[in-house]
Amino acid sequence: MKVVGIDLAGSKKRKTGVCVLDKNKRAKCLLVFEDKEILDLVEREKPDLIAIDAPLSLPQKRKSLKRKSKIHFRKCDKELWKLKIKFFPITLGPMRKLTERGMKLKRILEEKKFKVIEVYPGATQDILKIPRKKEGLEKLKRGLEKLGIKMPKKKLNGDELDAITCAFTGWLYLKKNYLALGDKKEGEIILPKPIS
Repeated sequence: MKVVGIDLAGSKKRKTGVCVLDKNKRAKCLLVFEDKEILDLVEREKPDLIAIDAPLSLPQKRKSLKRKSKIHFRKCDKELWKLKIKFFPITLGPMRKLTERGMKLKRILEEKKFKVIEVYPGATQDILKIPRKKEGLEKLKRGLEKLGIKMPKKKLNGDELDAITCAFTGWLYLKKNYLALGDKKEGEIILPKPIS
């Protein structure tokens, strides 16, 4: 079992964190910029699942991000809101670029027959009661280690730690230990089941 977690940047000028997580929860991380680097890595690793931190769909009644619309939220976004989990709407300035990039990557990966899910590391961290990166990278790293993740030896940045969180959410999805917000037709966000 192998999962690739991607903390996607909205712009190719900014670093995208990528994590390859194996069945023993051993994490391998790197930073990339171009879509081609992501696609080459996926082709090399041949994961069972790719978990991307980026909106991968538009609200059902919205045809484009370019045209003005009063529709800003998908069902899964509204359900996140009800869980009191903070997020940026997909139509907010910089989020538009991220949404467009995420949707394009998903389309290419699915054409290559890879399974792709949308995840949100901030929500996973909240649900699993581990600190988000703004509370300190060392705290987040320790929180992930408590989940049994075997960290790479190198010093990790926030993008890589969020990519590990994405991959771990995908790992839980493959173990059938997840919640799906939203609906399949419009787009779902996959979250871990809360720890009881």
